[in-house]
Amino acid sequence: MSSEQLPELALKRGEDRRLRAGHLWVFSNEVDVVKTPLTALGAGDAVRIVDAAGKLLGTGYVNPATLIAARLVDRSGHTLDRSLIAHRLNVALSLRDRVYPGAPYYRWVFGESDGLPGLVLDRFGDVVVGQTTTVGMDRLKPDIVAAVEKVLAPAAMVWKNDGGARALESLPNEVEVALGDVPDALTVEEGGFQFDIDVLGGQKTGWFYDQHANRDQLGHYVRAGARVLDLFSYVGAWGVRAAGFGASEVTCVDASAQACAAVQRNAARNGFSDRIEAVCADAFEFLKQARAERRHWDVVIVDPPAFIKRRKDFKKGALAYRRINEMAMQVLARDGVLVSCSCSHHMGREALLEAINAGARHLDRQVQVLQRLQQGPDHPVQAAIVETDYLKGFVCRVLPA
Repeated sequence: MSSEQLPELALKRGEDRRLRAGHLWVFSNEVDVVKTPLTALGAGDAVRIVDAAGKLLGTGYVNPATLIAARLVDRSGHTLDRSLIAHRLNVALSLRDRVYPGAPYYRWVFGESDGLPGLVLDRFGDVVVGQTTTVGMDRLKPDIVAAVEKVLAPAAMVWKNDGGARALESLPNEVEVALGDVPDALTVEEGGFQFDIDVLGGQKTGWFYDQHANRDQLGHYVRAGARVLDLFSYVGAWGVRAAGFGASEVTCVDASAQACAAVQRNAARNGFSDRIEAVCADAFEFLKQARAERRHWDVVIVDPPAFIKRRKDFKKGALAYRRINEMAMQVLARDGVLVSCSCSHHMGREALLEAINAGARHLDRQVQVLQRLQQGPDHPVQAAIVETDYLKGFVCRVLPA
């Protein structure tokens, strides 16, 4: 269908400013429902988005049942078909090939930042793992698979569609092999080390590429013989990298028994079984017990899941960030280093630093920020879309007041 044949979605007067500034979202209260009733459109339908004067802003897709009523996909008026998807995949691939030459382990597509809102693709060598989080993109799965085949020709592709974001669009959770045969054991390489991952049963796509660049920096702060504590360790990415940088003792803590078993496998795979310990425990309870036992580590890494998933949960989530960082400081050795991160979009950088500092002041300590952390280049931030800038962190030196 040509874009001229698509139904229109008209915005109210003045509500086109954000789109013209580069954003891709249309909120339901920005739509002129008198001219173009949302109820006349089906979830996932392609539309022409126009301003109050009827001037084309671009094409996109809609979901009348959600707060984000539409997502713009092309400003020239092209429909999001197999050809356009393949073009966007090639553009995204050119960046990753430049940043990771000869190392095919990265986030290939990062939603809006790569012009494909609602789509995530991670690459693990010749296996691609995808997630669709919107109805509009979910309806295009056959075209996405065909475009992936055309651009990359992977041995296998998996849809890992079991994330909480799908519930917002009333999409079911499902995990399915879309292409080829997925090997029982899948490996990701980072920093010269290898990690076994589970793309079918693990968290998200099985690996967190967004911290790759930050883990590369860990060597500046882990001296030979250091003791390192990795909280919310998942499969041990931070912990194994710390051992690789010379840490003599690494304690990885995660509440998931499956994750702790993966830590042990990855420690053994890289020859660090004698230096890496996996503890299956709640991080808060572990820190409470460690403090009671007067245990200390030279470097403590705090990389939790999002404590704030919705704006209304900010106060409670911010308190959790303060608590976990304060407790982490209590088990830091003298002149220790704290690596603290947040993947909550609603927890801004300054709010995170405020939480860290509040915890330090309560302990009568001071914090020196040594380095600011952000998501890696395979998760590019779209300058006009603040929501794409979600990962933040600080490397801090904690000293007596």
